[in-house]
Amino acid sequence: MVSCVSFLVFFFGVGQLESSNLPRWLGALLGEKFFNACIIHEDSKKNEKNIFCLDCCEGICPHCLSPHRSHRLLQIRRYVYHDVIRVGDADKLMDCSFVQSYTTNSAKVVFLNQRPQSRPCRGSGNVCTTCDRGLQDPYVYCSLSCKLQHILSTDPTRISDYIFNCEHLTLPEPGLDDGQMTPESVLEPAGSLRTSSGSSGAGGIGCLTLGCTATTEVVVRKKRSNGSGFRPPFAPVCSPVSEISAGLLSRRKGTPQRSPFY
Repeated sequence: MVSCVSFLVFFFGVGQLESSNLPRWLGALLGEKFFNACIIHEDSKKNEKNIFCLDCCEGICPHCLSPHRSHRLLQIRRYVYHDVIRVGDADKLMDCSFVQSYTTNSAKVVFLNQRPQSRPCRGSGNVCTTCDRGLQDPYVYCSLSCKLQHILSTDPTRISDYIFNCEHLTLPEPGLDDGQMTPESVLEPAGSLRTSSGSSGAGGIGCLTLGCTATTEVVVRKKRSNGSGFRPPFAPVCSPVSEISAGLLSRRKGTPQRSPFY
């Protein structure tokens, strides 16, 4: 699939976008590599480029902010390892209708560029008009780039109808965050794991508890199959020592019977 930047280069080359008043920052925004280390502040901490300056048409890091304070600034965020911007910011820049949005960290975001996929969606459901990625109804595009590609390939002279003249764009209050947005499904898994006591397990702890409980159940079945119902009274259920002891006790011979004295 040809990228949106390639479309821009092609149409600029043949001069078909002169009347569309396409802003210069758009191609720079879609072509910029964000979350790479800033070469100016490569020795500083938190030097990832996660801000885009619309006036200078370049990505900058938080240490570069001073000379850009009066410019239009857009914070770029990361969601599932791809660049996104908040819908509230995107709506100020272009028409985002029919672009699939996602809710993460209590904020709605849209993807900037088309995401690579190993194979197109073969289902009968709704798919992106440009890249065939599966979408929810009634969305038509999976990213801002895909929408621009579709417009440029069908009627490039109307591109200016979808781009807004944003004269004021500032960073969010109270301040700049690191831009990393974690999917809700990772923070709060659907159907959280339950321990043997019925309480919710969180993250790796829940997984370890579940695994240990499953292992213990296997040992108990083996003990019962051997006709021994003995259980160590003081060993915890998930203790590896209890599993070893149970295994040894299940193979121990019964108490010897002495012959009666006459």
